[in-house]
Amino acid sequence: MKEIKNAIAVASGKGGVGKSSSAVMMALSMKEMGLKVGLLDADIYGPSISIIMGVSKDTKPVIKNEKFFEPVEINDIKTMSMSYLVAESTPVVWRGPMASSALQQMMQQTLWGELDYLIIDLPPGTGDIHLTISQKIKLTGAVIITTPQEVALADVRKAIEMFQKVDVPLIGLIENMSTHICNYCGCQSDIFGRGGGEKLSQQYGLSMLGRLPLDAEFTESLVSKKNSKASKSSISFNEEFRQIVSNIFCQIENYDNSETNVVFE
Repeated sequence: MKEIKNAIAVASGKGGVGKSSSAVMMALSMKEMGLKVGLLDADIYGPSISIIMGVSKDTKPVIKNEKFFEPVEINDIKTMSMSYLVAESTPVVWRGPMASSALQQMMQQTLWGELDYLIIDLPPGTGDIHLTISQKIKLTGAVIITTPQEVALADVRKAIEMFQKVDVPLIGLIENMSTHICNYCGCQSDIFGRGGGEKLSQQYGLSMLGRLPLDAEFTESLVSKKNSKASKSSISFNEEFRQIVSNIFCQIENYDNSETNVVFE
């Protein structure tokens, strides 16, 4: 992993807020900018990157020298996920140390090669996986995903304070599902409340990287890989994520980033 220049963790306090979809879109946007990008699905118990990216269920990484994994390349993005190593219907019934050990194997034994950015999709919450990542990798920073309602904000606060305790820089906040767009009339409604992300960013002094609507058409197109048809939703979301990624780069430049190469301790 010493050939990886930057590693960004994508985290949330709870599940179901669009964290994995955001990680995929960040990786795709960076790739479209001409950067070399990798995507690590660090959710050992519930990996979803392969589903979002439309990877075939029988896809397995090539093993070299009986030890190393060749990452699975999807749309020129190098990916690694637990879903490539176990059957889709097989539950991972492991205690925390076993999950952390599996994650370290995926990190250390994957032949990532030279990357400008490695996007790490963390599981929801705060636990062994988060500590393993923050202790074993020198992260460039973390991007926090939330939704506007208070129940999500309460859990996100814990994630933010966890990163602060382990000295991982917080790049900023993305508010997902900030409004709902009706498929029939195009009207917008704040079904999850309003202003939650802004409130959180002010409380912790975080940059608001972007706000994304809840759009069923785009969610369906992302999972089914039909976003290449350039629907209005996909064009809008692509533009949003290009701006979000630009905001991420600006935030990284705001603090000393001279020694952000990924190094194992």
